[in-house]
Amino acid sequence: MVNILITKERKMTEIYLVRHGQASFGKANYDKLSELGIQQAKWLGEYFSHREVTFDDVYMGEMVRHDETTQGIADGLGNLPVPKVHSELNEFNFQAVAKAYLDANPNDAVPEGAPPAEFYRLLRKAMLAWASDTLPHELLDESWADFEQRAFNMLQHLQQSDKKRVLVVSSGGAISMMLKHIIGYSAPMVINMNLQIRNASFSQCFANKRGVHLNNFNSVPHLDVIDRLHAITYS
Repeated sequence: MVNILITKERKMTEIYLVRHGQASFGKANYDKLSELGIQQAKWLGEYFSHREVTFDDVYMGEMVRHDETTQGIADGLGNLPVPKVHSELNEFNFQAVAKAYLDANPNDAVPEGAPPAEFYRLLRKAMLAWASDTLPHELLDESWADFEQRAFNMLQHLQQSDKKRVLVVSSGGAISMMLKHIIGYSAPMVINMNLQIRNASFSQCFANKRGVHLNNFNSVPHLDVIDRLHAITYS
């Protein structure tokens, strides 16, 4: 019986879904890590190194913040395989979604200089409208159904991996949508999960050809220490 269990375990691929480090919220170019975001990624790499967690394969989206996070992890860990870039791991265009929502709901506009919480309230409303397919398609880069499908395609691709351990660097929206396909929650819950995922956090899954199973969600052990609590961020 022990030998059978070991054989089954070897057939599983361990997948780490990592959200990028803190981006440049409120700046002209959001798609770039802040100094703290770079440090968060390096600390995550150091955590993997201390735990002797190494990766046989690496995937990331096309965005600058994905590339910089992957490089930060590599710097902390010591080395990584050459990343494979997949557009399926890109974040949805939240600016286009918010603009399309405001086109029909101008009174919900967030005044300049408002706290980030006000923007997130707007984003939640806009995403709910997007998910219910009430936003004009001509103002969007993709429909909610398209976003859901590309996340599913990526998850299926990862599920077919024959590697022992895989690192995936993406964004909160794409990760929460992949988790939807694993756990089976609703569109409103995708939005809630998206807004909960912390920067440079990882969600650990196990996959084989029969399915994908979530083992833990939104973990930041590399930041959950007394002198780094300030570094737990959501943007």
